[in-house]
Amino acid sequence: MAGAAIHDHAEAVDLDLVARLLRNQARIELAGPLELELLAGGRSNLTYVLSDGRSEWVLRRPPLGHVLATAHDMTREERVQQALGSTGFPVPRVVLASADPSFYVMERVAGTVLRTDGDLAGVLRGQRSAVGHAYVDTLAALHAIDPEAVGLADFGRPQGFASRQVRRWTKQLESSRSRAVPVLDELATKLAADVPGNDRTSIVHGDFRLDNMILAPGAEPRIAAVLDWEMSALGDPLTDLGLAWLFWEGWRGIDNPIAGTAGLHADYPEWPELMARYRERAGADVGDFAWYQAFACFKLAVILEGIYYRDARGLTVGEGFAGIGEMVLPLATRGLDLI
Repeated sequence: MAGAAIHDHAEAVDLDLVARLLRNQARIELAGPLELELLAGGRSNLTYVLSDGRSEWVLRRPPLGHVLATAHDMTREERVQQALGSTGFPVPRVVLASADPSFYVMERVAGTVLRTDGDLAGVLRGQRSAVGHAYVDTLAALHAIDPEAVGLADFGRPQGFASRQVRRWTKQLESSRSRAVPVLDELATKLAADVPGNDRTSIVHGDFRLDNMILAPGAEPRIAAVLDWEMSALGDPLTDLGLAWLFWEGWRGIDNPIAGTAGLHADYPEWPELMARYRERAGADVGDFAWYQAFACFKLAVILEGIYYRDARGLTVGEGFAGIGEMVLPLATRGLDLI
């Protein structure tokens, strides 16, 4: 994982404050001064490795600069991870949380992140099917957790969730608009006009994809931790499934510099197999899945437009932003084709 010079991020993280809170609130005796390294892969909230020379943790904080309202809520991330951890669901343990400034620190989980096509190609062929199965099994397990039983009954308003999501991301688009993308506007209109009625409610991750997970070391692939809970809520679980499809194979034919696409590599399960497995594990119908696929395209296109907006103004941190803006139009077009 690529790092960045510590001084590049001095304005992002107050290491003296973090050290003081770790000592006073988390009761951690530090072995030495904290050092900071930016983890590659993040395009939204910033993720760093903290080290005192003996131990390592991971710190998450909002992005610099232009921040969309409600889109980078550290409190939500910390709360849902605490709640899910109590069930045995694979999430990192939170060791420290701060509201002002907003950040939290969690344990660093050992394992591998399959972020790029090179990472995916490096998985042994005999393990690739198990990776795909672990992917959807973990999603089905998340959707099976009773929010009330883990103290998340008030974590969102599930009634009308899908409609509100379309409105929310349309509003986010307006907040990040720096150029005309008529196809994206058309897709928003069509999605809003034909929202499916799904009465299932679950904890939704909001950004469920393979590179937001850590695979445990060992011969048998399993998910050691699910990361990046910034968009989690109570709502329609099929919105998660639509994103899982998009990042598994929905990118076909679209130049994608931000993540690998498992469905394009030999011996990984094809999506229909994973869909059937999810339905079996979740015991649920998938309804009008084309709408959820189209919504996944819309949501991600809006997120990428926001990243393009920040990057054009020099407000992003790290590398890998080239080509982000070029992905928006083909994603929106794919969504229109689906719906």
